[in-house]
Amino acid sequence: MTPSTSPTAPPAPDWSIGRYERIAAQLLPAAEVVVESAAPAPGERVVDVGTGTGNAALLAAARGAVVTGIDPAARLLDVARADAAARGLEVTFAAGEAAALPLADASADLVLSVFGVTFAPDPAAAAAELARVTAADGRIVLSAWIPGGAIGKATRVAIETVRRASGAPASPPPFTWHERDALAAMFEPHGFTVSVEEHLISFTAASARAYLDAEHANHPLAVAAKGVLEAQDKLEALRERLLAIFEAANEHPHAFRVTSRYVVATARR
Repeated sequence: MTPSTSPTAPPAPDWSIGRYERIAAQLLPAAEVVVESAAPAPGERVVDVGTGTGNAALLAAARGAVVTGIDPAARLLDVARADAAARGLEVTFAAGEAAALPLADASADLVLSVFGVTFAPDPAAAAAELARVTAADGRIVLSAWIPGGAIGKATRVAIETVRRASGAPASPPPFTWHERDALAAMFEPHGFTVSVEEHLISFTAASARAYLDAEHANHPLAVAAKGVLEAQDKLEALRERLLAIFEAANEHPHAFRVTSRYVVATARR
């Protein structure tokens, strides 16, 4: 997923469109890092916010945790339920937003979010809600992209192109979910201390063009933007700009690989 929106930005996109399953598969290594860092114990009550197709939720359930996955995208919740059933894992999946979780106060020992909460239109409200459902001795573990790199640059170019094509006003800078000080300022008033660790994840394909083609065919943001750009005959020009970014950043001599940086942040009471 791309960086989060700001408090005054438009609502988060509809992740049900496209085939987010493919993107979720690429992000599974990050989910594994988050869950390993959080170390859910058997019997612990775990909530996965922005669960999508259930990457982190299923990993936590496999460790014996009692897991609830929350996401606003109904279709992705159905995918997650089917995957849990196929694996013989018991996970509760429910519709909800990061800033309006359908859970009781202090009902989670551990709250996870693998890039999901970073899309909350109001970061402060989302942080307050995560804090509300976390038990007195609980913890919150989330991942967030560090700006930069080919993926980040391509995302910024695509968002700006779509914004101009649609005539939407410019959005303020997004909240810096990757910065410890920003997270501390948001979570410390709720009684948490925050630590941050940096990690890397690689995205691969047979070629830069193959990667771009797959993203445009499957990523919900790309699918949502397609109609706007095609109507103004701007889609192919954007694709060529993105292809140039990916080819310039390619780390593989015979295929395609780019590396992105992200943080895993832990907030403990």
